[in-house]
Amino acid sequence: MSRRLIDKAKAILRAERGTIYKDPGGRINICLIYPNTYHVGMSNLGFQAIYGILNKRDDVLCERAFLPDEQDMEEYQRTDTELFSIESQRPVKRFHILCFSVSFENDYPNILKILRLARIPFRAKDRDESFPMIAFGGICAFFNPEPIAEFFDAVFIGEGEEVIEEFLGSYRHGRNRREILKDITGIEGIYVPQFYDVIYNEDKTIRDRIAREGGPQVIKKRWIKDISSHRIVSCIYTPNTEFSNMAVIEAMRGCPWKCRFCVTGYVYKPSRKKDIEALKAEIKDSISSADRVGLVGPSLSDYSDIAEVLNIPGVDFSITSLRASKRSVALVHLLKGRRSVSIAPEAGSKRLRDVIDKRITEEDILETSRTVLEAGIENLRLYFMIGLPTETEDDIIQIVELAKNIRRTSKRGRVTLSISSFVPKPFTPFQWVKMEDVDTLKHRLKLIKSGLRDVGGVRVLHDVPKWAYMQGFLSRGDRQVSYALENMLDNGDWLKVCLNAGIDPAFYALRQRPVDEVLPWDFIDCGITKEKLIEEYRKAIGDL
Repeated sequence: MSRRLIDKAKAILRAERGTIYKDPGGRINICLIYPNTYHVGMSNLGFQAIYGILNKRDDVLCERAFLPDEQDMEEYQRTDTELFSIESQRPVKRFHILCFSVSFENDYPNILKILRLARIPFRAKDRDESFPMIAFGGICAFFNPEPIAEFFDAVFIGEGEEVIEEFLGSYRHGRNRREILKDITGIEGIYVPQFYDVIYNEDKTIRDRIAREGGPQVIKKRWIKDISSHRIVSCIYTPNTEFSNMAVIEAMRGCPWKCRFCVTGYVYKPSRKKDIEALKAEIKDSISSADRVGLVGPSLSDYSDIAEVLNIPGVDFSITSLRASKRSVALVHLLKGRRSVSIAPEAGSKRLRDVIDKRITEEDILETSRTVLEAGIENLRLYFMIGLPTETEDDIIQIVELAKNIRRTSKRGRVTLSISSFVPKPFTPFQWVKMEDVDTLKHRLKLIKSGLRDVGGVRVLHDVPKWAYMQGFLSRGDRQVSYALENMLDNGDWLKVCLNAGIDPAFYALRQRPVDEVLPWDFIDCGITKEKLIEEYRKAIGDL
C-alpha cells in the first residue's frame, strides 16, 4: 500500500470538520462511494446527507471513498494499491456493503474504474459471498438504472432516506446474499436487477421484461411525503469542495413548474417545501460550524417564506438560482454582496420557451437581469440550452439578441451565458425525441459565440457537445450499454469503443422513438403515466 496515498488521505481528513469515526466491530460496515473525485463528491449534498443518515445508526459504520484524481490513479497503479476508504484507509473490498451515489450519467465509466481498483468483479453474477454487496442510488437510479444495472446487487429507486433503513434491516437478518436479495424485493423502492431478464427484438429494441424469484413486475418509486422530518444538510465541512466551509441545506425538493425538458420536475414529483420552523432550526444548528449557509432547491423564488428566511439576522446566505419573475425582483435586495446570481431563460425566443413550457416572458428576464446587475452583484449567469425540440437558427439568434438586450439594461457587472446541450431524459414529455447531432450543436454554439464576440461585459461558457452526446447515449440506454462501458476503461475514444463493441450510440441518442416502443425504464412507476407525458408532448409539438 502506497505511503504517499495514505498520507494524502490523512491530510484530507485533517482539513475536515465533522468527520465521523467508529469502531467497525459488531457493526454493518458500509463504504459510501462517489464515482468522481473527492472535490466533486464532497460538493454533493445528497452524498453528504446519506453519510450522516447512515452514521446516526449505532449498528452502522459508514466511511467514504472516491475516484482518485489522475496523479493518484497513477500512484495506485504503480504501487499495486487497492482502493481504500478515506477514514480508516481500509481496502473497500473488506466492507460488508458498498453504496454508490450516482448523480451524472457520464460518471458511469468511473464506477468500473473504482471496482477494478478495488479488485472486485464488475458484474453482480460474477461475485460470490467473499465480496461486498454492492448497491446504488441517486437521481440516475430514479429514471433509468439499466445501463449499469448488471454491475449492482440492488438499486434504490427514489428517495433513499427511508428505504435504506429497511434495506439494512433485511441485510442484518439475512443469512446469505441470495436470501437477502430475495427478501429486499418485497421492499417498495428496491430493484434487484439479477431477478429480471430482458428480451430483445431483432432490431435491438426491447420486446419484454420477465421477473423471476418473486420480483415485482413494476418497481414503484419511493418518495418522502414530509421532507421537514429529514435533515438533508452538510455534515462535513472542508475547504476542499465547491462550497468551501458552507453549510448546504435543502429548502425544497421537486420543482412546481415542470418544464418539459427537465427530469427534476418529474421524478421528484410532487414538489415539497421544508416547513419554515424546521428550516430555521437547521440554519441555527449549522451557523456555528460554517461561515455561510447555502439554500438548495430547484425554484427557491417559489419557497413561500424565502424572504423571511433570507432576513434571518447574522446569517450570510447563498442561494442556487432565481426564477425570472416579479417575485425574484423583490428578493434581489436581500442578495446584495453576492458575487453571482443565476437565472435560467433556457431559450431566447418566446416560441421556444412555450414549447418547453418555461412560462416566463422576455419582460420577466430583462427586469430580473437589470435588477440583479443594478444591485451591484458582480456576475449574472444566464442558463440556456441548445438543441431543444423544434429549435431553428432563428431561435439561436434570439439568444444572442436577448443577451444584447440584457446588456443594454445595465452596463454594470458581467453577464455570463452558460450554454448546455439538450439531452432527452426518461420520464419527461421529451423522452421519445431525438437529440441533435454533434455537428449541429457545434454550429449553433459558433453562431452564439460569433454573435456576442464584440459585446463588452459578456462571456460565453458551454459544455462539449461530444460529451453531451455521450450523456444522451447513457441516459436512454439499456443493459446492452454495459458492454460498451466495460470497453471504455482502457480507451479514451468512447465513440470508437462503442462501435467496436457493436453498439451504436445514435440508436439510443439520435433516434426518434415511437410511443408504443418498450422503453428500458418502463418498469419504473415514477408517479406519472405515459398518457400524461404524451399529452404534454402533443401540447408542445403536436402529434408524435
